[in-house]
Amino acid sequence: MLLWLAQYLQDYIGPMRVFNFITFRAVFATITATALGLFTGPAVIRKLTEMKVGQAVRTQGPQTHLKKHGTPTMGGVLILISIAISTLLWCDLSNRLIWPVLIVTLGFGAVGWVDDYRKVVYQDPEGMRSREKYFWMSLVGLAASLYLAFSVSAKSPWGVAQLFWAWVQSGFSLSLPPKADLIVPFFKTISYPLGVWGFIALTYCVIVGTSNAVNFTDGLDGLAIMPTVMVGAALGLFAYLTGNATFAKYLFIPHIEGAGELLIFCGAMAGAGLAFLWYNAHPAQMFMGDVGALALGGALGTIAVIVRQEIVLFIMGGVFVAETLSVIIQVAWFKFTKKRYGTGRRVFLMAPLHHHFEQKGWKETKVVVRFWIITMVLVLIGLSTLKLR
Repeated sequence: MLLWLAQYLQDYIGPMRVFNFITFRAVFATITATALGLFTGPAVIRKLTEMKVGQAVRTQGPQTHLKKHGTPTMGGVLILISIAISTLLWCDLSNRLIWPVLIVTLGFGAVGWVDDYRKVVYQDPEGMRSREKYFWMSLVGLAASLYLAFSVSAKSPWGVAQLFWAWVQSGFSLSLPPKADLIVPFFKTISYPLGVWGFIALTYCVIVGTSNAVNFTDGLDGLAIMPTVMVGAALGLFAYLTGNATFAKYLFIPHIEGAGELLIFCGAMAGAGLAFLWYNAHPAQMFMGDVGALALGGALGTIAVIVRQEIVLFIMGGVFVAETLSVIIQVAWFKFTKKRYGTGRRVFLMAPLHHHFEQKGWKETKVVVRFWIITMVLVLIGLSTLKLR
């Protein structure tokens, strides 16, 4: 929005040309989102408190968490508002790649809102039932996957529609360019062609899977938001380099025209996340809830697909992956042993993984900070793939 205004005025006011630089707009998108979050945070907390949308704590969880009962949840709306306003202000709104990221973020946020609302209004810790939640998430995820499959080659939303129609007319046999292949990090030339159906399937799994992974991780004060900020910032760097033909050629990564604009969204997400952490740091004044966790995870997955770094996201988001695997392993082993031996057994003291360490006697803050440290290391490993090929 501000870019359009600046381009209109730059012939009259020369310094307005600075708005044409993505890095300039990314910095101010970060500052804008941070300022919005910090200044509106107290009002959001008061409003959530007035609405009596306090967190319903599971009685099966750690007993130390019972004191968190009643803490305002659904604080993710603060993150989403900050991201949306900052992105709309500083992004090039004609960019074909900004809108799918925004739609996935807000769409998953809407699903999370309904889930949280049911939890706090009906005091039901389970919230929206799994089938219903996955239906709506799948609807948004599949729509985004279909759009992104053709956005790799297209230069505008209209171009995406044309390529989609050409794919339909070809009897669903249209192939995708090499830059849509699944890239294997640490190697210069190893990649795997996916085809349209393979691309859609992978994209769906990455978007929905990452969304749920962040949601599993959101269980302690500040635990999910800081890794999200770090991974999001790293993906912003990937987006900037991918969108620059010179850098992309030098680093042996695919050049996706227009991807650099996602640096602004990533900056807004990082700024909004840091502002939220101000109020979510232990002891938390509010929780993000599913409205924030599902949305942020969906955003990370969508950006990773656009910049063709799905495996790198798996590396950098190792904490999210570990949390998700701990739940899968725990549930699968419990069901298997119950069927086989009549009594369910557990691999972990409690799942997700952060609760396991709490049960071992770690303080909540120790778990959080150590998971942050692990994420920092994993993000650095992910960034090293830019040069180690």
